[in-house]
Amino acid sequence: MSILNSLVPAPGLRVLVTAGASGIGAAVARAFSEAGAHVHICDIDRSAIDRLVTDMPGITASVADASVERDVDLVFEDMLGSMGGLDVLVNNAGIAGPTGPIEDLSAHQWERTVDVNLNSQFLFARRAVPLLRKSTHSPGIVAMSSVAGRLGYALRTPYASTKWGVVGLMKSLAIELGPAGVRVNAILPGTVEGERMEGVIAARASSAGISVDAMREEYLRKISLRRMVTPQDVAATALFLSSPAARNITGQAISVDGNLEYL
Repeated sequence: MSILNSLVPAPGLRVLVTAGASGIGAAVARAFSEAGAHVHICDIDRSAIDRLVTDMPGITASVADASVERDVDLVFEDMLGSMGGLDVLVNNAGIAGPTGPIEDLSAHQWERTVDVNLNSQFLFARRAVPLLRKSTHSPGIVAMSSVAGRLGYALRTPYASTKWGVVGLMKSLAIELGPAGVRVNAILPGTVEGERMEGVIAARASSAGISVDAMREEYLRKISLRRMVTPQDVAATALFLSSPAARNITGQAISVDGNLEYL
């Protein structure tokens, strides 16, 4: 295989993407599908699923809350019915969580952020690993963390705590699964263009008592390249990590952030 051919996943790879109907998840699902993979997604938003599947009819899908164990079981039933096995799990489900000082946060806000951002990764990995052990097609897990998984993030403590947790889970699984040939890596996106980021900026601007435009400029000043990344930037990294070119890359937390210097 030439170096150029090794930079994309082999056609026919069976890929499961959680929260795959919009944002980064949808970009990842589209990228794998366009590369010739069989892709199954799950998402809590049925209308978003319908839009993606209409646009990309080769992708199959389940409606599910990634933090609910029974829903996860149903996703695997659907996925096995449509693909028969699994080669790559992209653990992407996550929410922004609350913005504010810790003394103003409720236990419910904390618990919901932990459930979606961290517990979901455990639930999907637990079900995926036996299938990945059987795969002969460069099996792996791509865990979606965040630049907040390597930097402290004032006023976003639930989010940052879960994203650090994702990195710890990834590094532990890389050691655990390495002897079976299963690779595990994390992607740490920085400030990603899109509706979700606009909501985060608006919430932080409100908390700080400044305009949304001023807060957006504050975010950009922290990035060496002075630009946000796109969902497609993140998807390209997920493709690479699932390709033969990355066969010896495991246990790594890879930032895709334009060098975000601080939060």
